[in-house]
Amino acid sequence: MFDIVIIGAGVVGGLVAETLAKYDKKVCILDKASDVAMGATRANSAIVHAGFDAKEGSLKAQLNVRGSVLMEDVCRRLGVKYQNNEALVVGFENERAEVEALYERGVKNGVQGLRVIEKDEMLALEPNLNPELACALLATTSSIVCPYELCLAAIGNAMDNGVELTLDFEVTSIEKADGKYIIKSADGRKVEATYVINSAGLYSDEIAKMTGDGDFTVNARRGEYMLLDKDCGTFTQRTIFHTPTKMGKGILISPTVDGNLLVGPTSVDIDDKEDNSTTAEGFATLFAKSAENVANLPFNKVITSFCGLRSTGSTGDFIIKERDGVITLGGIESPGLSSAPAIAEYVENILNGLGALGEKKASFKAERKPAHYFRELSMEEKNEIIKKDPAYGRIVCRCEGITEGEIVEALTTNPCARDLDGVKRRTRSGMGRCQGGFCSPTVVELIAKERNIPFESVTKFGKGSIINYGKTKGDN
Repeated sequence: MFDIVIIGAGVVGGLVAETLAKYDKKVCILDKASDVAMGATRANSAIVHAGFDAKEGSLKAQLNVRGSVLMEDVCRRLGVKYQNNEALVVGFENERAEVEALYERGVKNGVQGLRVIEKDEMLALEPNLNPELACALLATTSSIVCPYELCLAAIGNAMDNGVELTLDFEVTSIEKADGKYIIKSADGRKVEATYVINSAGLYSDEIAKMTGDGDFTVNARRGEYMLLDKDCGTFTQRTIFHTPTKMGKGILISPTVDGNLLVGPTSVDIDDKEDNSTTAEGFATLFAKSAENVANLPFNKVITSFCGLRSTGSTGDFIIKERDGVITLGGIESPGLSSAPAIAEYVENILNGLGALGEKKASFKAERKPAHYFRELSMEEKNEIIKKDPAYGRIVCRCEGITEGEIVEALTTNPCARDLDGVKRRTRSGMGRCQGGFCSPTVVELIAKERNIPFESVTKFGKGSIINYGKTKGDN
């Protein structure tokens, strides 16, 4: 029996859990996937938006601006990479009115550090911009993070402070009896709780229906991306947007906190909430639309492509409400990542208003060691660690310089990696130029050893994704 159950282990659910871990309450996170951060958190633009785009007076506007203010300190104490790199929303001469309207909206939303700049200053800041552009909105508070690193750190810190995590738990029913909610999974397990927080992303509408709330729907919006090699990481210093449309903020070009260059996303509404395939049409759109913003992007340096699905709610705004002990977080699309710290604060205030939280516990540990700490040490500091544990002196991923010690740490630190992609998200092993071509066999061996499972049982991303079916040489 738990005081609070959170359904959904994405960045919003993770930061809610980490916030609630401050209280002396039994909290559990449930997710149907084999790891955390497997929904929209896994594949998005990684932008902490300044807050000028959302309609004034909306929850999106309120929580985006507040979340943007909170994000830097959240990342600092959780050991997550954060970079205040600014953003430019560019436009042609016939789009000047839209650029100026964004400025006015941003001022009304309370965004600091906004101003409209002209072509000369714009090109001085970003020489690789399309020279036919006429003006831009400069947003000095816009930043970048790694969304799944933030989610992993938040849930890891929540777990270190007593929150439980249950994966592979697909919720199929929620009933209330004797003042508590009984949450059942597809395989017959059940969890009981006094309060339920629905942070199920694309499936938040379906979870809401299980609690008797069916007044909104959530649809999937496909967004395809290309990731360019670190050779291209400084092609732009800032995140470059074009003036937005009703389908979103359009194709952006942005450096990442890990030094790559990201191009995307496309924006296509689809019916299938599981279809995250990439398409030739999507790539063609990325090529064409990015050229409107930046000239001569080096697409010959693309090292991977991927697709994310956004949770587009039927109301046009974030759906955050409480009914009978259930807090629903629905339609948390962009700027959901930017708003996540503020959404967690908002949920905390709702629960405090219900008298559900009580006193904070003195034992809460607010800070967490960065997952990437080893890479940032001096050579002398690394050598001291290697003396104690030689595994940190053995390079496994040559592209990213990731050691065996870091991989073992990812397999033994909350929330523990359980598969190849889980190690990849935690360490960047397999994220470099060769995309795991050289390091994957060694990583699979380490997973099998640390989890004490057969080599052939290691998966790429959970159930149904077996990598090796047997040995061709050796014992057999």
